[in-house]
Amino acid sequence: MKIGVCAPANRLDPATAAKAQAFVALTLPEVELVIHPQCFLDDGSHFAGPDEARAAAFVQLANDPTIDAIWFARGGYGSNRILHTVLPQLNAAARAKSYVGYSDMGFLLGALYAAKIGHPVHGPMLIDINRQGGDVTATRSLGWLTRKDRAGLEPSLDGRPTAAFNLAILSSLIGTPYMPDLTDHVLMIEEVSEPLYRVDRMLFTMAHATQLKGVAGIRLGRIVDIKPNNPAWSGTPAEMIARWCAEMGVPFLGNADIAHDAANKVVPFGVV
Repeated sequence: MKIGVCAPANRLDPATAAKAQAFVALTLPEVELVIHPQCFLDDGSHFAGPDEARAAAFVQLANDPTIDAIWFARGGYGSNRILHTVLPQLNAAARAKSYVGYSDMGFLLGALYAAKIGHPVHGPMLIDINRQGGDVTATRSLGWLTRKDRAGLEPSLDGRPTAAFNLAILSSLIGTPYMPDLTDHVLMIEEVSEPLYRVDRMLFTMAHATQLKGVAGIRLGRIVDIKPNNPAWSGTPAEMIARWCAEMGVPFLGNADIAHDAANKVVPFGVV
Protein backbone atom coordinates (compact mmCIF):
# COMPACT_ATOMS: atom_id res chain seq x y z
CA MET A 1 0.00 0.00 0.00
CA LYS A 2 1.17 3.52 -0.80
CA ILE A 3 0.10 6.52 1.29
CA GLY A 4 0.82 9.92 -0.23
CA VAL A 5 1.75 12.92 1.91
CA CYS A 6 1.46 16.55 0.85
CA ALA A 7 1.32 19.88 2.69
CA PRO A 8 -1.49 22.14 1.40
CA ALA A 9 -0.83 24.72 4.14
CA ASN A 10 2.41 25.07 6.13
CA ARG A 11 5.81 23.48 5.57
CA LEU A 12 6.82 20.11 7.02
CA ASP A 13 10.17 19.81 8.75
CA PRO A 14 12.34 17.15 7.02
CA ALA A 15 13.31 15.63 10.38
CA THR A 16 9.63 15.04 11.18
CA ALA A 17 9.11 13.43 7.79
CA ALA A 18 12.08 11.12 8.39
CA LYS A 19 10.75 10.22 11.84
CA ALA A 20 7.36 9.30 10.40
CA GLN A 21 8.88 7.26 7.57
CA ALA A 22 11.03 5.32 10.04
CA PHE A 23 8.01 4.66 12.25
CA VAL A 24 5.93 3.40 9.34
CA ALA A 25 8.77 1.23 8.04
CA LEU A 26 9.12 -0.37 11.47
CA THR A 27 5.44 -0.87 12.32
CA LEU A 28 3.81 -1.21 8.88
CA PRO A 29 6.46 -2.65 6.55
CA GLU A 30 3.81 -3.31 3.90
CA VAL A 31 3.17 0.45 3.67
CA GLU A 32 5.23 2.95 1.67
CA LEU A 33 4.93 6.55 2.82
CA VAL A 34 5.37 8.68 -0.31
CA ILE A 35 6.22 12.18 0.90
CA HIS A 36 5.94 14.72 -1.89
CA PRO A 37 8.97 17.07 -2.06
CA GLN A 38 6.54 20.00 -2.06
CA CYS A 39 6.18 19.42 1.72
CA PHE A 40 9.62 20.95 2.23
CA LEU A 41 9.32 24.01 0.01
CA ASP A 42 10.27 27.25 1.71
CA ASP A 43 10.16 30.33 -0.46
CA GLY A 44 10.12 32.75 2.43
CA SER A 45 6.32 32.80 2.59
CA HIS A 46 3.88 31.56 5.21
CA PHE A 47 3.19 28.46 3.13
CA ALA A 48 4.87 25.27 1.95
CA GLY A 49 5.55 26.90 -1.38
CA PRO A 50 3.27 29.09 -3.50
CA ASP A 51 -0.39 28.26 -4.04
CA GLU A 52 0.37 26.76 -7.45
CA ALA A 53 2.94 24.32 -6.05
CA ARG A 54 0.72 23.21 -3.17
CA ALA A 55 -2.21 22.68 -5.50
CA ALA A 56 -0.14 20.74 -8.01
CA ALA A 57 1.26 18.41 -5.35
CA PHE A 58 -2.18 17.61 -3.99
CA VAL A 59 -3.64 16.96 -7.45
CA GLN A 60 -0.65 14.82 -8.46
CA LEU A 61 -1.00 12.53 -5.45
CA ALA A 62 -4.81 12.47 -5.49
CA ASN A 63 -4.96 11.57 -9.20
CA ASP A 64 -2.19 8.96 -9.04
CA PRO A 65 -3.82 5.49 -9.23
CA THR A 66 -0.79 3.93 -7.53
CA ILE A 67 -1.39 6.04 -4.39
CA ASP A 68 -4.03 4.42 -2.19
CA ALA A 69 -4.72 7.24 0.29
CA ILE A 70 -3.67 10.78 1.25
CA TRP A 71 -2.35 11.59 4.73
CA PHE A 72 -1.95 15.32 5.13
CA ALA A 73 1.37 16.44 6.57
CA ARG A 74 0.16 19.21 8.85
CA GLY A 75 -2.21 22.14 9.22
CA GLY A 76 -1.53 25.84 9.70
CA TYR A 77 -3.22 27.99 7.10
CA GLY A 78 -3.57 27.94 3.34
CA SER A 79 -5.55 24.96 2.04
CA ASN A 80 -8.58 27.20 1.37
CA ARG A 81 -6.51 29.14 -1.16
CA ILE A 82 -6.26 26.14 -3.50
CA LEU A 83 -9.82 24.76 -3.39
CA HIS A 84 -10.99 26.45 -6.58
CA THR A 85 -7.92 25.15 -8.40
CA VAL A 86 -7.80 21.52 -7.27
CA LEU A 87 -11.43 20.39 -7.22
CA PRO A 88 -12.08 20.62 -10.99
CA GLN A 89 -8.90 18.63 -11.72
CA LEU A 90 -9.62 15.54 -9.63
CA ASN A 91 -10.16 12.29 -11.53
CA ALA A 92 -11.59 8.83 -10.86
CA ALA A 93 -8.53 7.77 -8.85
CA ALA A 94 -9.02 10.76 -6.54
CA ARG A 95 -12.65 9.79 -6.00
CA ALA A 96 -11.63 6.39 -4.62
CA LYS A 97 -9.19 7.63 -1.97
CA SER A 98 -9.44 8.42 1.73
CA TYR A 99 -8.06 11.78 2.87
CA VAL A 100 -7.03 12.20 6.52
CA GLY A 101 -6.28 15.42 8.40
CA TYR A 102 -7.82 18.07 10.62
CA SER A 103 -7.38 21.73 11.55
CA ASP A 104 -6.80 23.74 8.34
CA MET A 105 -7.24 20.55 6.32
CA GLY A 106 -10.92 20.85 7.20
CA PHE A 107 -11.20 23.18 4.20
CA LEU A 108 -10.21 20.32 1.89
CA LEU A 109 -12.14 17.66 3.80
CA GLY A 110 -15.31 19.76 3.72
CA ALA A 111 -14.93 20.67 0.06
CA LEU A 112 -14.28 17.07 -0.93
CA TYR A 113 -17.32 15.92 1.03
CA ALA A 114 -19.46 18.63 -0.56
CA ALA A 115 -18.33 17.50 -4.01
CA LYS A 116 -18.76 13.80 -3.12
CA ILE A 117 -15.12 13.12 -3.90
CA GLY A 118 -13.37 10.37 -1.97
CA HIS A 119 -13.66 9.61 1.73
CA PRO A 120 -12.71 12.56 3.96
CA VAL A 121 -11.60 11.71 7.51
CA HIS A 122 -10.93 14.00 10.48
CA GLY A 123 -7.92 12.45 12.19
CA PRO A 124 -4.30 12.87 13.28
CA MET A 125 -1.78 14.05 10.70
CA LEU A 126 1.84 13.12 10.08
CA ILE A 127 3.14 16.00 12.22
CA ASP A 128 1.35 14.52 15.25
CA ILE A 129 4.15 11.94 15.44
CA ASN A 130 6.00 14.72 17.33
CA ARG A 131 3.48 14.85 20.19
CA GLN A 132 4.13 13.06 23.46
CA GLY A 133 2.83 9.60 22.71
CA GLY A 134 2.72 10.56 19.05
CA ASP A 135 3.29 7.01 17.87
CA VAL A 136 -0.10 6.05 19.35
CA THR A 137 -1.69 9.19 17.90
CA ALA A 138 -0.38 8.56 14.38
CA THR A 139 -1.35 4.89 14.55
CA ARG A 140 -5.03 5.84 14.79
CA SER A 141 -4.98 7.38 11.33
CA LEU A 142 -2.63 4.80 9.86
CA GLY A 143 -4.76 2.00 11.27
CA TRP A 144 -7.87 3.41 9.63
CA LEU A 145 -6.14 4.03 6.31
CA THR A 146 -4.52 0.62 6.07
CA ARG A 147 -7.12 -1.76 7.51
CA LYS A 148 -10.15 0.28 8.63
CA ASP A 149 -9.16 -0.39 12.23
CA ARG A 150 -12.01 0.89 14.40
CA ALA A 151 -9.90 1.06 17.56
CA GLY A 152 -8.98 4.69 16.87
CA LEU A 153 -12.49 5.90 16.05
CA GLU A 154 -14.21 8.57 18.14
CA PRO A 155 -16.21 6.49 20.65
CA SER A 156 -19.58 8.23 20.30
CA LEU A 157 -20.00 7.31 16.61
CA ASP A 158 -23.36 5.54 16.53
CA GLY A 159 -24.14 4.81 12.90
CA ARG A 160 -25.54 8.23 12.09
CA PRO A 161 -23.69 10.32 9.49
CA THR A 162 -21.06 12.49 11.15
CA ALA A 163 -18.63 15.27 10.26
CA ALA A 164 -15.94 16.94 12.37
CA PHE A 165 -14.33 20.36 12.03
CA ASN A 166 -12.19 22.88 13.78
CA LEU A 167 -14.72 25.60 14.63
CA ALA A 168 -12.74 28.39 12.95
CA ILE A 169 -12.60 26.39 9.72
CA LEU A 170 -16.29 25.56 9.90
CA SER A 171 -17.11 29.25 10.40
CA SER A 172 -15.04 30.13 7.35
CA LEU A 173 -16.72 27.49 5.19
CA ILE A 174 -20.22 28.67 6.05
CA GLY A 175 -21.70 30.70 3.20
CA THR A 176 -19.33 29.28 0.60
CA PRO A 177 -19.95 26.60 -2.06
CA TYR A 178 -17.42 24.40 -0.27
CA MET A 179 -19.68 23.91 2.76
CA PRO A 180 -21.08 20.37 2.60
CA ASP A 181 -24.72 19.49 3.19
CA LEU A 182 -24.78 18.17 6.77
CA THR A 183 -28.49 17.45 6.95
CA ASP A 184 -29.13 14.69 9.53
CA HIS A 185 -25.43 14.65 10.49
CA VAL A 186 -23.97 14.78 13.96
CA LEU A 187 -21.59 17.73 13.81
CA MET A 188 -18.47 17.59 16.00
CA ILE A 189 -16.41 20.73 16.63
CA GLU A 190 -13.18 21.59 18.44
CA GLU A 191 -10.97 24.67 18.75
CA VAL A 192 -7.42 25.73 19.59
CA SER A 193 -5.54 28.91 20.50
CA GLU A 194 -8.48 31.29 20.69
CA PRO A 195 -9.89 33.46 23.49
CA LEU A 196 -13.34 32.33 24.54
CA TYR A 197 -15.11 35.42 23.24
CA ARG A 198 -13.99 34.46 19.74
CA VAL A 199 -15.20 30.91 20.29
CA ASP A 200 -18.54 32.34 21.37
CA ARG A 201 -18.69 34.49 18.25
CA MET A 202 -17.99 31.51 16.00
CA LEU A 203 -20.67 29.50 17.82
CA PHE A 204 -23.12 32.28 16.98
CA THR A 205 -22.23 31.90 13.31
CA MET A 206 -22.69 28.13 13.51
CA ALA A 207 -26.01 28.44 15.34
CA HIS A 208 -27.56 30.80 12.80
CA ALA A 209 -26.06 29.47 9.57
CA THR A 210 -28.81 28.59 7.12
CA GLN A 211 -26.56 25.88 5.64
CA LEU A 212 -26.61 24.03 8.97
CA LYS A 213 -30.33 24.06 9.66
CA GLY A 214 -30.69 20.32 9.14
CA VAL A 215 -27.99 18.97 11.47
CA ALA A 216 -29.09 16.25 13.91
CA GLY A 217 -27.07 17.56 16.83
CA ILE A 218 -23.76 18.95 18.05
CA ARG A 219 -20.90 17.36 19.97
CA LEU A 220 -18.18 19.51 21.50
CA GLY A 221 -14.58 18.41 21.34
CA ARG A 222 -11.89 19.92 23.49
CA ILE A 223 -11.05 23.62 23.38
CA VAL A 224 -7.31 23.73 24.07
CA ASP A 225 -4.65 26.39 24.52
CA ILE A 226 -7.29 28.99 25.40
CA LYS A 227 -5.93 32.51 25.15
CA PRO A 228 -6.70 35.01 27.93
CA ASN A 229 -9.55 37.45 27.56
CA ASN A 230 -9.22 41.13 28.43
CA PRO A 231 -11.63 41.87 30.02
CA ALA A 232 -12.12 38.45 31.57
CA TRP A 233 -14.68 36.07 30.06
CA SER A 234 -17.15 34.59 32.52
CA GLY A 235 -18.83 31.81 30.53
CA THR A 236 -17.56 28.24 30.30
CA PRO A 237 -17.47 26.22 27.07
CA ALA A 238 -20.23 24.01 28.48
CA GLU A 239 -22.45 27.03 29.09
CA MET A 240 -21.65 28.47 25.68
CA ILE A 241 -22.44 25.34 23.70
CA ALA A 242 -25.71 24.83 25.61
CA ARG A 243 -26.81 28.39 24.83
CA TRP A 244 -26.00 28.25 21.12
CA CYS A 245 -27.44 24.77 20.58
CA ALA A 246 -30.67 26.08 22.08
CA GLU A 247 -30.71 29.00 19.64
CA MET A 248 -29.84 26.62 16.83
CA GLY A 249 -32.74 24.41 17.81
CA VAL A 250 -30.70 21.20 17.88
CA PRO A 251 -29.70 18.94 20.76
CA PHE A 252 -26.33 19.12 22.42
CA LEU A 253 -25.30 15.48 22.36
CA GLY A 254 -22.33 15.68 24.72
CA ASN A 255 -18.58 15.71 24.35
CA ALA A 256 -16.49 14.44 21.46
CA ASP A 257 -13.00 13.01 21.82
CA ILE A 258 -11.41 15.27 19.21
CA ALA A 259 -8.97 18.15 19.61
CA HIS A 260 -5.60 19.58 18.68
CA ASP A 261 -3.90 17.14 21.04
CA ALA A 262 -2.44 13.65 21.25
CA ALA A 263 -5.79 12.09 22.19
CA ASN A 264 -7.47 13.25 18.96
CA LYS A 265 -9.62 10.44 17.56
CA VAL A 266 -10.64 9.50 14.02
CA VAL A 267 -13.98 10.66 12.57
CA PRO A 268 -14.76 9.51 9.02
CA PHE A 269 -17.25 11.83 7.31
CA GLY A 270 -20.60 10.22 6.62
CA VAL A 271 -21.61 6.82 7.96
CA VAL A 272 -18.94 4.39 9.18
